[in-house]
Amino acid sequence: MTAIALYLPNLAAGGAERTFLRLAAGFGERGCPVRLVVDRAEGGLLEAVQASGLPLESLRAARTLTALPKLSAWLRRNRPDVLLSAITHNNLIAVWARALARSGTRVVVSEHTVLSAQTAMQTGWQYRVLAPLCRGTYPRAAAIVAVSAGVADDLARYAGVARNRIEVIPNPVVTPDYPQRAAAPCPHPWLTDGGPPVVVAAGRLVPLKDFPTLLQALAVVRRRMPARLLILGEGPERGALLALRARLGLDGVVDLPGFYPDPLPLFARAAALAVSSRFEGFGLTLVEALACGTPVVSTDCPTGPAEILAQGDHGRLVPVGDADALGAALLATLTAPPDRDRLRRRALDYTQAAVVERYLTLFHRLESSR
Repeated sequence: MTAIALYLPNLAAGGAERTFLRLAAGFGERGCPVRLVVDRAEGGLLEAVQASGLPLESLRAARTLTALPKLSAWLRRNRPDVLLSAITHNNLIAVWARALARSGTRVVVSEHTVLSAQTAMQTGWQYRVLAPLCRGTYPRAAAIVAVSAGVADDLARYAGVARNRIEVIPNPVVTPDYPQRAAAPCPHPWLTDGGPPVVVAAGRLVPLKDFPTLLQALAVVRRRMPARLLILGEGPERGALLALRARLGLDGVVDLPGFYPDPLPLFARAAALAVSSRFEGFGLTLVEALACGTPVVSTDCPTGPAEILAQGDHGRLVPVGDADALGAALLATLTAPPDRDRLRRRALDYTQAAVVERYLTLFHRLESSR
C-alpha cells in the first residue's frame, strides 16, 4: 500500500489542518500507512491527534525556513511514497527538501487559500516573494492540488503556474461518524434554552474573516426580530470585536466562547450559519453546516462559497463587506428557512470517502508514472 506522509507547520485548528486529519483517517481506513509531520507539535488540534493514535513526528523547527534541512533529513531516513503538504510556505519547503534529500518520494503540494488575497493582506517580505517562488518551485512537485476551482484559477493567474498542472480536489468534510458527532450534547446553553434564534459563525478571529461586518449585520437583523450570535474561535481580533460588540449594544446577544474542537453540535442546533469572510479558499464551515441541514448565508467572496452553494442555489450570497445585505439575507433565512434535506444532499459531494478516493487515484497515477 502507498505510504503517505502529511506535512503541516503545526496543529492549529484551521481548515487545512482539520482537512489533513480527515484525510489521514481516510487513508488509514484504506490500509495506507500514514504519518503526520509538523514543524512544531503545537496548536488546538494537538490533543485530538495524540488521542487518535495517528503517528506524529515534530521537526522541532522554530520557523518554517529552518525546517528545510530537518525535513530533508527526515525524507532521507523514512522515504514515504508520497508527501502531501499544505500551507504555501510549507509547500515550498516540501519541494526543496525532497530535492535536497534526493529522495524518490513524490511531493504533492496543496493550496487551500486564495494566494493573491492572502499576500495582499500581509506586509512581510516572506509574502511578497511568494508568487515568484511558487512560479519557480510548484512545477517541480509531482502534482499540484487546489481545494476549489477558484483557488486553482487564482494560483495560475497570480503565480504563473500552468492551470493544466493544477488538479481540483475539494476538502473532505462529511465523515462516517457525522450523525453521532452532530447529535452529541451541545456545549453552549443558548442553543438549548428555547430562546431567540441563534446564528453561528466559526473561524480564527482575524481580519480576513471580517467578523465586524457580521456584528453589524446582526444589529440589522435585530431591528426586525430578536436574534443572537455565537462566534466560535480565537485570534488577535478578540479585543476589537468585544469593543465593537459593546458599541453596538450587543453585549447580551453576542458571545465569543472561544475554540471548540468539534463545532458540529453547535452547527446542528443553530438557526443559521454565517460566513462573512473577505475571501475563502474553500469554505469548510459551509459544508459542515449543510451536512447538518443548517441553513447558510455567505459573502460572495472570489472563490469557495459560490462553488459550494452552486451560485446561491443552496444558500444566500451577499457582497463582501456589506452589513446591510448580510443582515437582510440572514433575516430572510431565519424567517423562511430552506428545505434541510436538500441542504444535506448537497453536502454529499464532500464526503471523506469520495475525496480520499480521488487522492488515492492521484497517488497511484503518480506511482505508475515513475
